[in-house]
Amino acid sequence: MVGLNAKGEDEKIIESILFSASEPISLEQIRKITGLSNRKIEDAIERLMERYNRSEDSPMEILRIGNKFVMQLKEGYADKARKVAKPEIPPDILKTLALIAYHQPIRQADLRKMIGPKVYEHVDFLIEKKLINSKKLGTTELLTTSSYFPEYFGIESRHPEEIREFLAKKMRIK
Repeated sequence: MVGLNAKGEDEKIIESILFSASEPISLEQIRKITGLSNRKIEDAIERLMERYNRSEDSPMEILRIGNKFVMQLKEGYADKARKVAKPEIPPDILKTLALIAYHQPIRQADLRKMIGPKVYEHVDFLIEKKLINSKKLGTTELLTTSSYFPEYFGIESRHPEEIREFLAKKMRIK
């Protein structure tokens, strides 16, 4: 735990935690790290959101996704920054994930027909990242997105149909 007393120091520590977190982080996780009360954390995050989200001067924003928070680039800056950022999910595996999300539930055998034998490696990677679920279905697996999938991508809904609509809109599919 970090001893936080100086005026504004709580906010700076929480800002540094949000900046450093590689995924959305909960109040509980922040509380365990800082020892601050949920109220102090919420107040600090509220001030940070006010500063980042309403400012034209910052390319960053802080979003609430369910009961977690994430600091990320605003949409207008993310595209340019992606050109230098190393992707966390390789593009070919991201395509596989998009197919699973769009067609879920989908049999792994059907997905193999779409993308070939590399599907097995992709599915293993996505399961390891906790982005998809796999359930035995006869001689194949039935694949769906996990409850973590929408959180990871900042999608508000966990319902497959709404995820499909989100992906269609993002990929400009009708």
